[in-house]
Amino acid sequence: MKTSILTIGDEILLGQILDTNSRYLARELARLGAQTIEMRSVSDAHSAIVQAIEELWVTSDLVLVTGGLGPTKDDITKQALADYFHTTLVKNEQAAVWLRKLLAAQPERLNNPYNASQVLLPAACTPLHNAKGTACGMWFEKDGKVLVSLPGVPFEMETIFAQEVLPRIKQKFTQLNVRYKMLTVYQVPESDIAQRLEKFEDTLPEGLALAYLPSPGFVRLRLTCTSATAPLREYFEKLKKELHEFSFLENESEQNEENIALRLRRAGRTIACAESCSGGNIAHLITSVAGSSAYFLGGVVAYANEVKITALGVQKEDLEKYGAVSEVVACQMAQGVRKLTGAEYAVSTTGIAGPDGGSSEKPVGTVWIGVAGPDGVHAKKYWFAHTRERNIGRASVQALVDLIALIEK
Repeated sequence: MKTSILTIGDEILLGQILDTNSRYLARELARLGAQTIEMRSVSDAHSAIVQAIEELWVTSDLVLVTGGLGPTKDDITKQALADYFHTTLVKNEQAAVWLRKLLAAQPERLNNPYNASQVLLPAACTPLHNAKGTACGMWFEKDGKVLVSLPGVPFEMETIFAQEVLPRIKQKFTQLNVRYKMLTVYQVPESDIAQRLEKFEDTLPEGLALAYLPSPGFVRLRLTCTSATAPLREYFEKLKKELHEFSFLENESEQNEENIALRLRRAGRTIACAESCSGGNIAHLITSVAGSSAYFLGGVVAYANEVKITALGVQKEDLEKYGAVSEVVACQMAQGVRKLTGAEYAVSTTGIAGPDGGSSEKPVGTVWIGVAGPDGVHAKKYWFAHTRERNIGRASVQALVDLIALIEK
């Protein structure tokens, strides 16, 4: 099944908001086994909306549209859809019931003519219940194809998609056979991975394809299967064997933070972090995923040496002898935060993020990462990049990968 995603809104084209809706929908469609062939954004203009729908309708079995369903005059998606499907806007009784229930505690909002206009829907659509807002979703069918219109507000759009759209797609389109599996390889250049996998890629049978998705500090490998009979699992295992020398995680989520969080949650161990050069970014990555309170106890951002000494118990003599960016300090930081929080495992970072502060012995990008657990502590030296942002990002990701390696070992 071929799908397209259309986002409507001047605010997207002006760069005032990020188009997170397309990302969410594309991920959900991929999980479903559908193939997204195009994403497009257009302005809040009637002609632009209709033209985009006409063009996407030709190439797609399913078109998902977000945005332009609010109660204000600049929201014209409903009228554009009514015109495209040669119908009119009429009061939908089902939508009216939903609206009255939603605004029962706020009758003044129900009497607002702009809110009241939300029950006017194209006569040709099937309304989709919005449990979190006033704008209904809409399902259209024509010539065996489907168009779904959803609100632009992300939490409303996601709710309608999960509760109303997804079950209908599964019922309507039964031939969904696009499958994929992903692997994230850490701290290995994309070109080195490609060289290692050259023969592997040459042996891939019809229906299997390998794609590279590089990010700072890691490369995600996606093995996609477009055939119901292609041996996806067999070749995915071969892929892991080819990369056995590298540090990698098998993805259970498209998001790197979520993938790492799943491993930490499954391990059933409590963790903590002590950060210098990463400036709290490790704690941010961990806590950006819901449920992290089950295993993350806390962290210390010890930028100054005085804080390393007083909060984490780093020895002043070792700081003077070896410097803050050293193996011994990384180990003491990890041990210190483990003792402070009572966590079973801990990770630490100390390094030179840049752009200043480097030397010939310790250039910008030098980072020591320490990991501590019940059986002891050790640290490893890395060199990442010349750019501050990349150093912070790569150090944070590698620290979590090293922590997982220690726990799972």
